[in-house]
Amino acid sequence: MLGLRRASRLGDVTAPSPQAAANDPAAAAGDDGPSDAELSRILTVPNVVTLIRLALIPVFLWVLFGLDRPGPAAVLLGFISATDWVDGYVARNFNQVSNLGKAIDPAADRALIIFGFGGILVAGAVPTWAGIVVLAREIGMSVWVLGLLAAGAKRMDVTWYGKAGTMCLMISFPSFLASTDLNWSHGVTTYFEWQAWLTLIPGLIFSFIAVTQYIPRGLTALHEGRAARSTSA
Repeated sequence: MLGLRRASRLGDVTAPSPQAAANDPAAAAGDDGPSDAELSRILTVPNVVTLIRLALIPVFLWVLFGLDRPGPAAVLLGFISATDWVDGYVARNFNQVSNLGKAIDPAADRALIIFGFGGILVAGAVPTWAGIVVLAREIGMSVWVLGLLAAGAKRMDVTWYGKAGTMCLMISFPSFLASTDLNWSHGVTTYFEWQAWLTLIPGLIFSFIAVTQYIPRGLTALHEGRAARSTSA
């Protein structure tokens, strides 16, 4: 399945990814959490994996548009998605938490969604309405989250609906792309087309339920962040 175990990551594209969640000191290393020296590390395995994920996005676009091979491009996009699960797992289980990971992992996720899904939309492999709706939601929520952080909000936790929505869409969009490869048999492309539709609808539903959760949670995070700053000032 082209989602390639996105479920373990399942991070909503507008919220911290598994590595970012793993970088929660209390969750990653017990009550004491990692030390400041550990958090300041740059060269960690999860960070290297995240940079590889970023580097592979242009390769995906080249395979899709330069080689005109939607099937292999879909497989590559699935692999890129799987690396997101890898960095989250390593960060959680092997004391690889870092502040840099908190920043670059969500950025890589947003780049994957915008350029990966955007490329699939431009290629005409996904229904136009679905591509526009998903990208508009992602861009809108990204602006919302970045605005909250700039205003002093605390980091929001990922919700179950956000995780489930991302998992479904990361299966659906590559599946739509794979279904358009004329070099593959009719049976294979038909399978991917059915898989794409069966995951698109729940993915959209879960994603927009997550929006209704992130708006009030964002306002709460902003209030708590400002309160914490005023207390420490």
